[in-house]
Amino acid sequence: MSESTLARKKSRLFRELNTVVTVMAREITLYLKSPGAAVMSLGMPLIMMGMIGGNLMQNMAGGLGFDFGHFMLIGMLVNMLFMHTIMSMASLVDDHDIDFNQEMLVSPVSRYSLVIGKILGGSFGAIISSLGTIIVGLIMGIALPAAKLILIFALAPLMCLSAGALSMIVIGLVKSKKAANMAVMLITMPQMFLSGAIIPIHHSSGALMVLSRIMPMTYCLDLTRAVVYGGTPEYCTVVLFNPAVNFAAIAALTAACLIVGTFFFARSEKNR
Repeated sequence: MSESTLARKKSRLFRELNTVVTVMAREITLYLKSPGAAVMSLGMPLIMMGMIGGNLMQNMAGGLGFDFGHFMLIGMLVNMLFMHTIMSMASLVDDHDIDFNQEMLVSPVSRYSLVIGKILGGSFGAIISSLGTIIVGLIMGIALPAAKLILIFALAPLMCLSAGALSMIVIGLVKSKKAANMAVMLITMPQMFLSGAIIPIHHSSGALMVLSRIMPMTYCLDLTRAVVYGGTPEYCTVVLFNPAVNFAAIAALTAACLIVGTFFFARSEKNR
């Protein structure tokens, strides 16, 4: 490979990375300039973890063979990462209305860099929301060791990327903010209940099992629990699949959703 070819490839790689960082920084700036978004990020865990989770913990925690509080906390952490990232992707509809998307797509950079930057920027608010979940958990007397929390947050970018890629398929097909908000609920709510975030799914069968197996959050959640419960007696009771299987499933589903979703998104902007 000649030096000129190598230099061009390096220049293109730098341009794509710069695009990802720039779009990500824009999303973080918009989040910080919206106090309502920050309040929602911290307030939503109070509803999801405190009310729904607290009610379940009081009524179905007995006889499970593991600590339901820790099980639920991990599920809620992953659920908040997914939910907030998907919600943040709905802002693509607003960008569509002000023609910002078209301005980005005509630039000489990969559309995937634009989408990935958007997802990673949205993950900032998702991580803030997860911190709110941890605080609510502490209030409820549920806590995880600091080392385990660090491992969970190390996996957070992968989970947010998976969530954002999934949402791109739907966002690329809708044209209004109202439809986008409805689509967000259709994506997030079934996953919360069918992926095992707050209700164990070891004995799911039929259509419920099939649905849970095609949801990226199922594998993200199971991988997270494998990391947290590794080396404990509860591991076999809580974890569904081998971590390698989870990682392969996450990679395959994320790549498929990202390719299909980005295609729909770019086509919707082109056909305006």
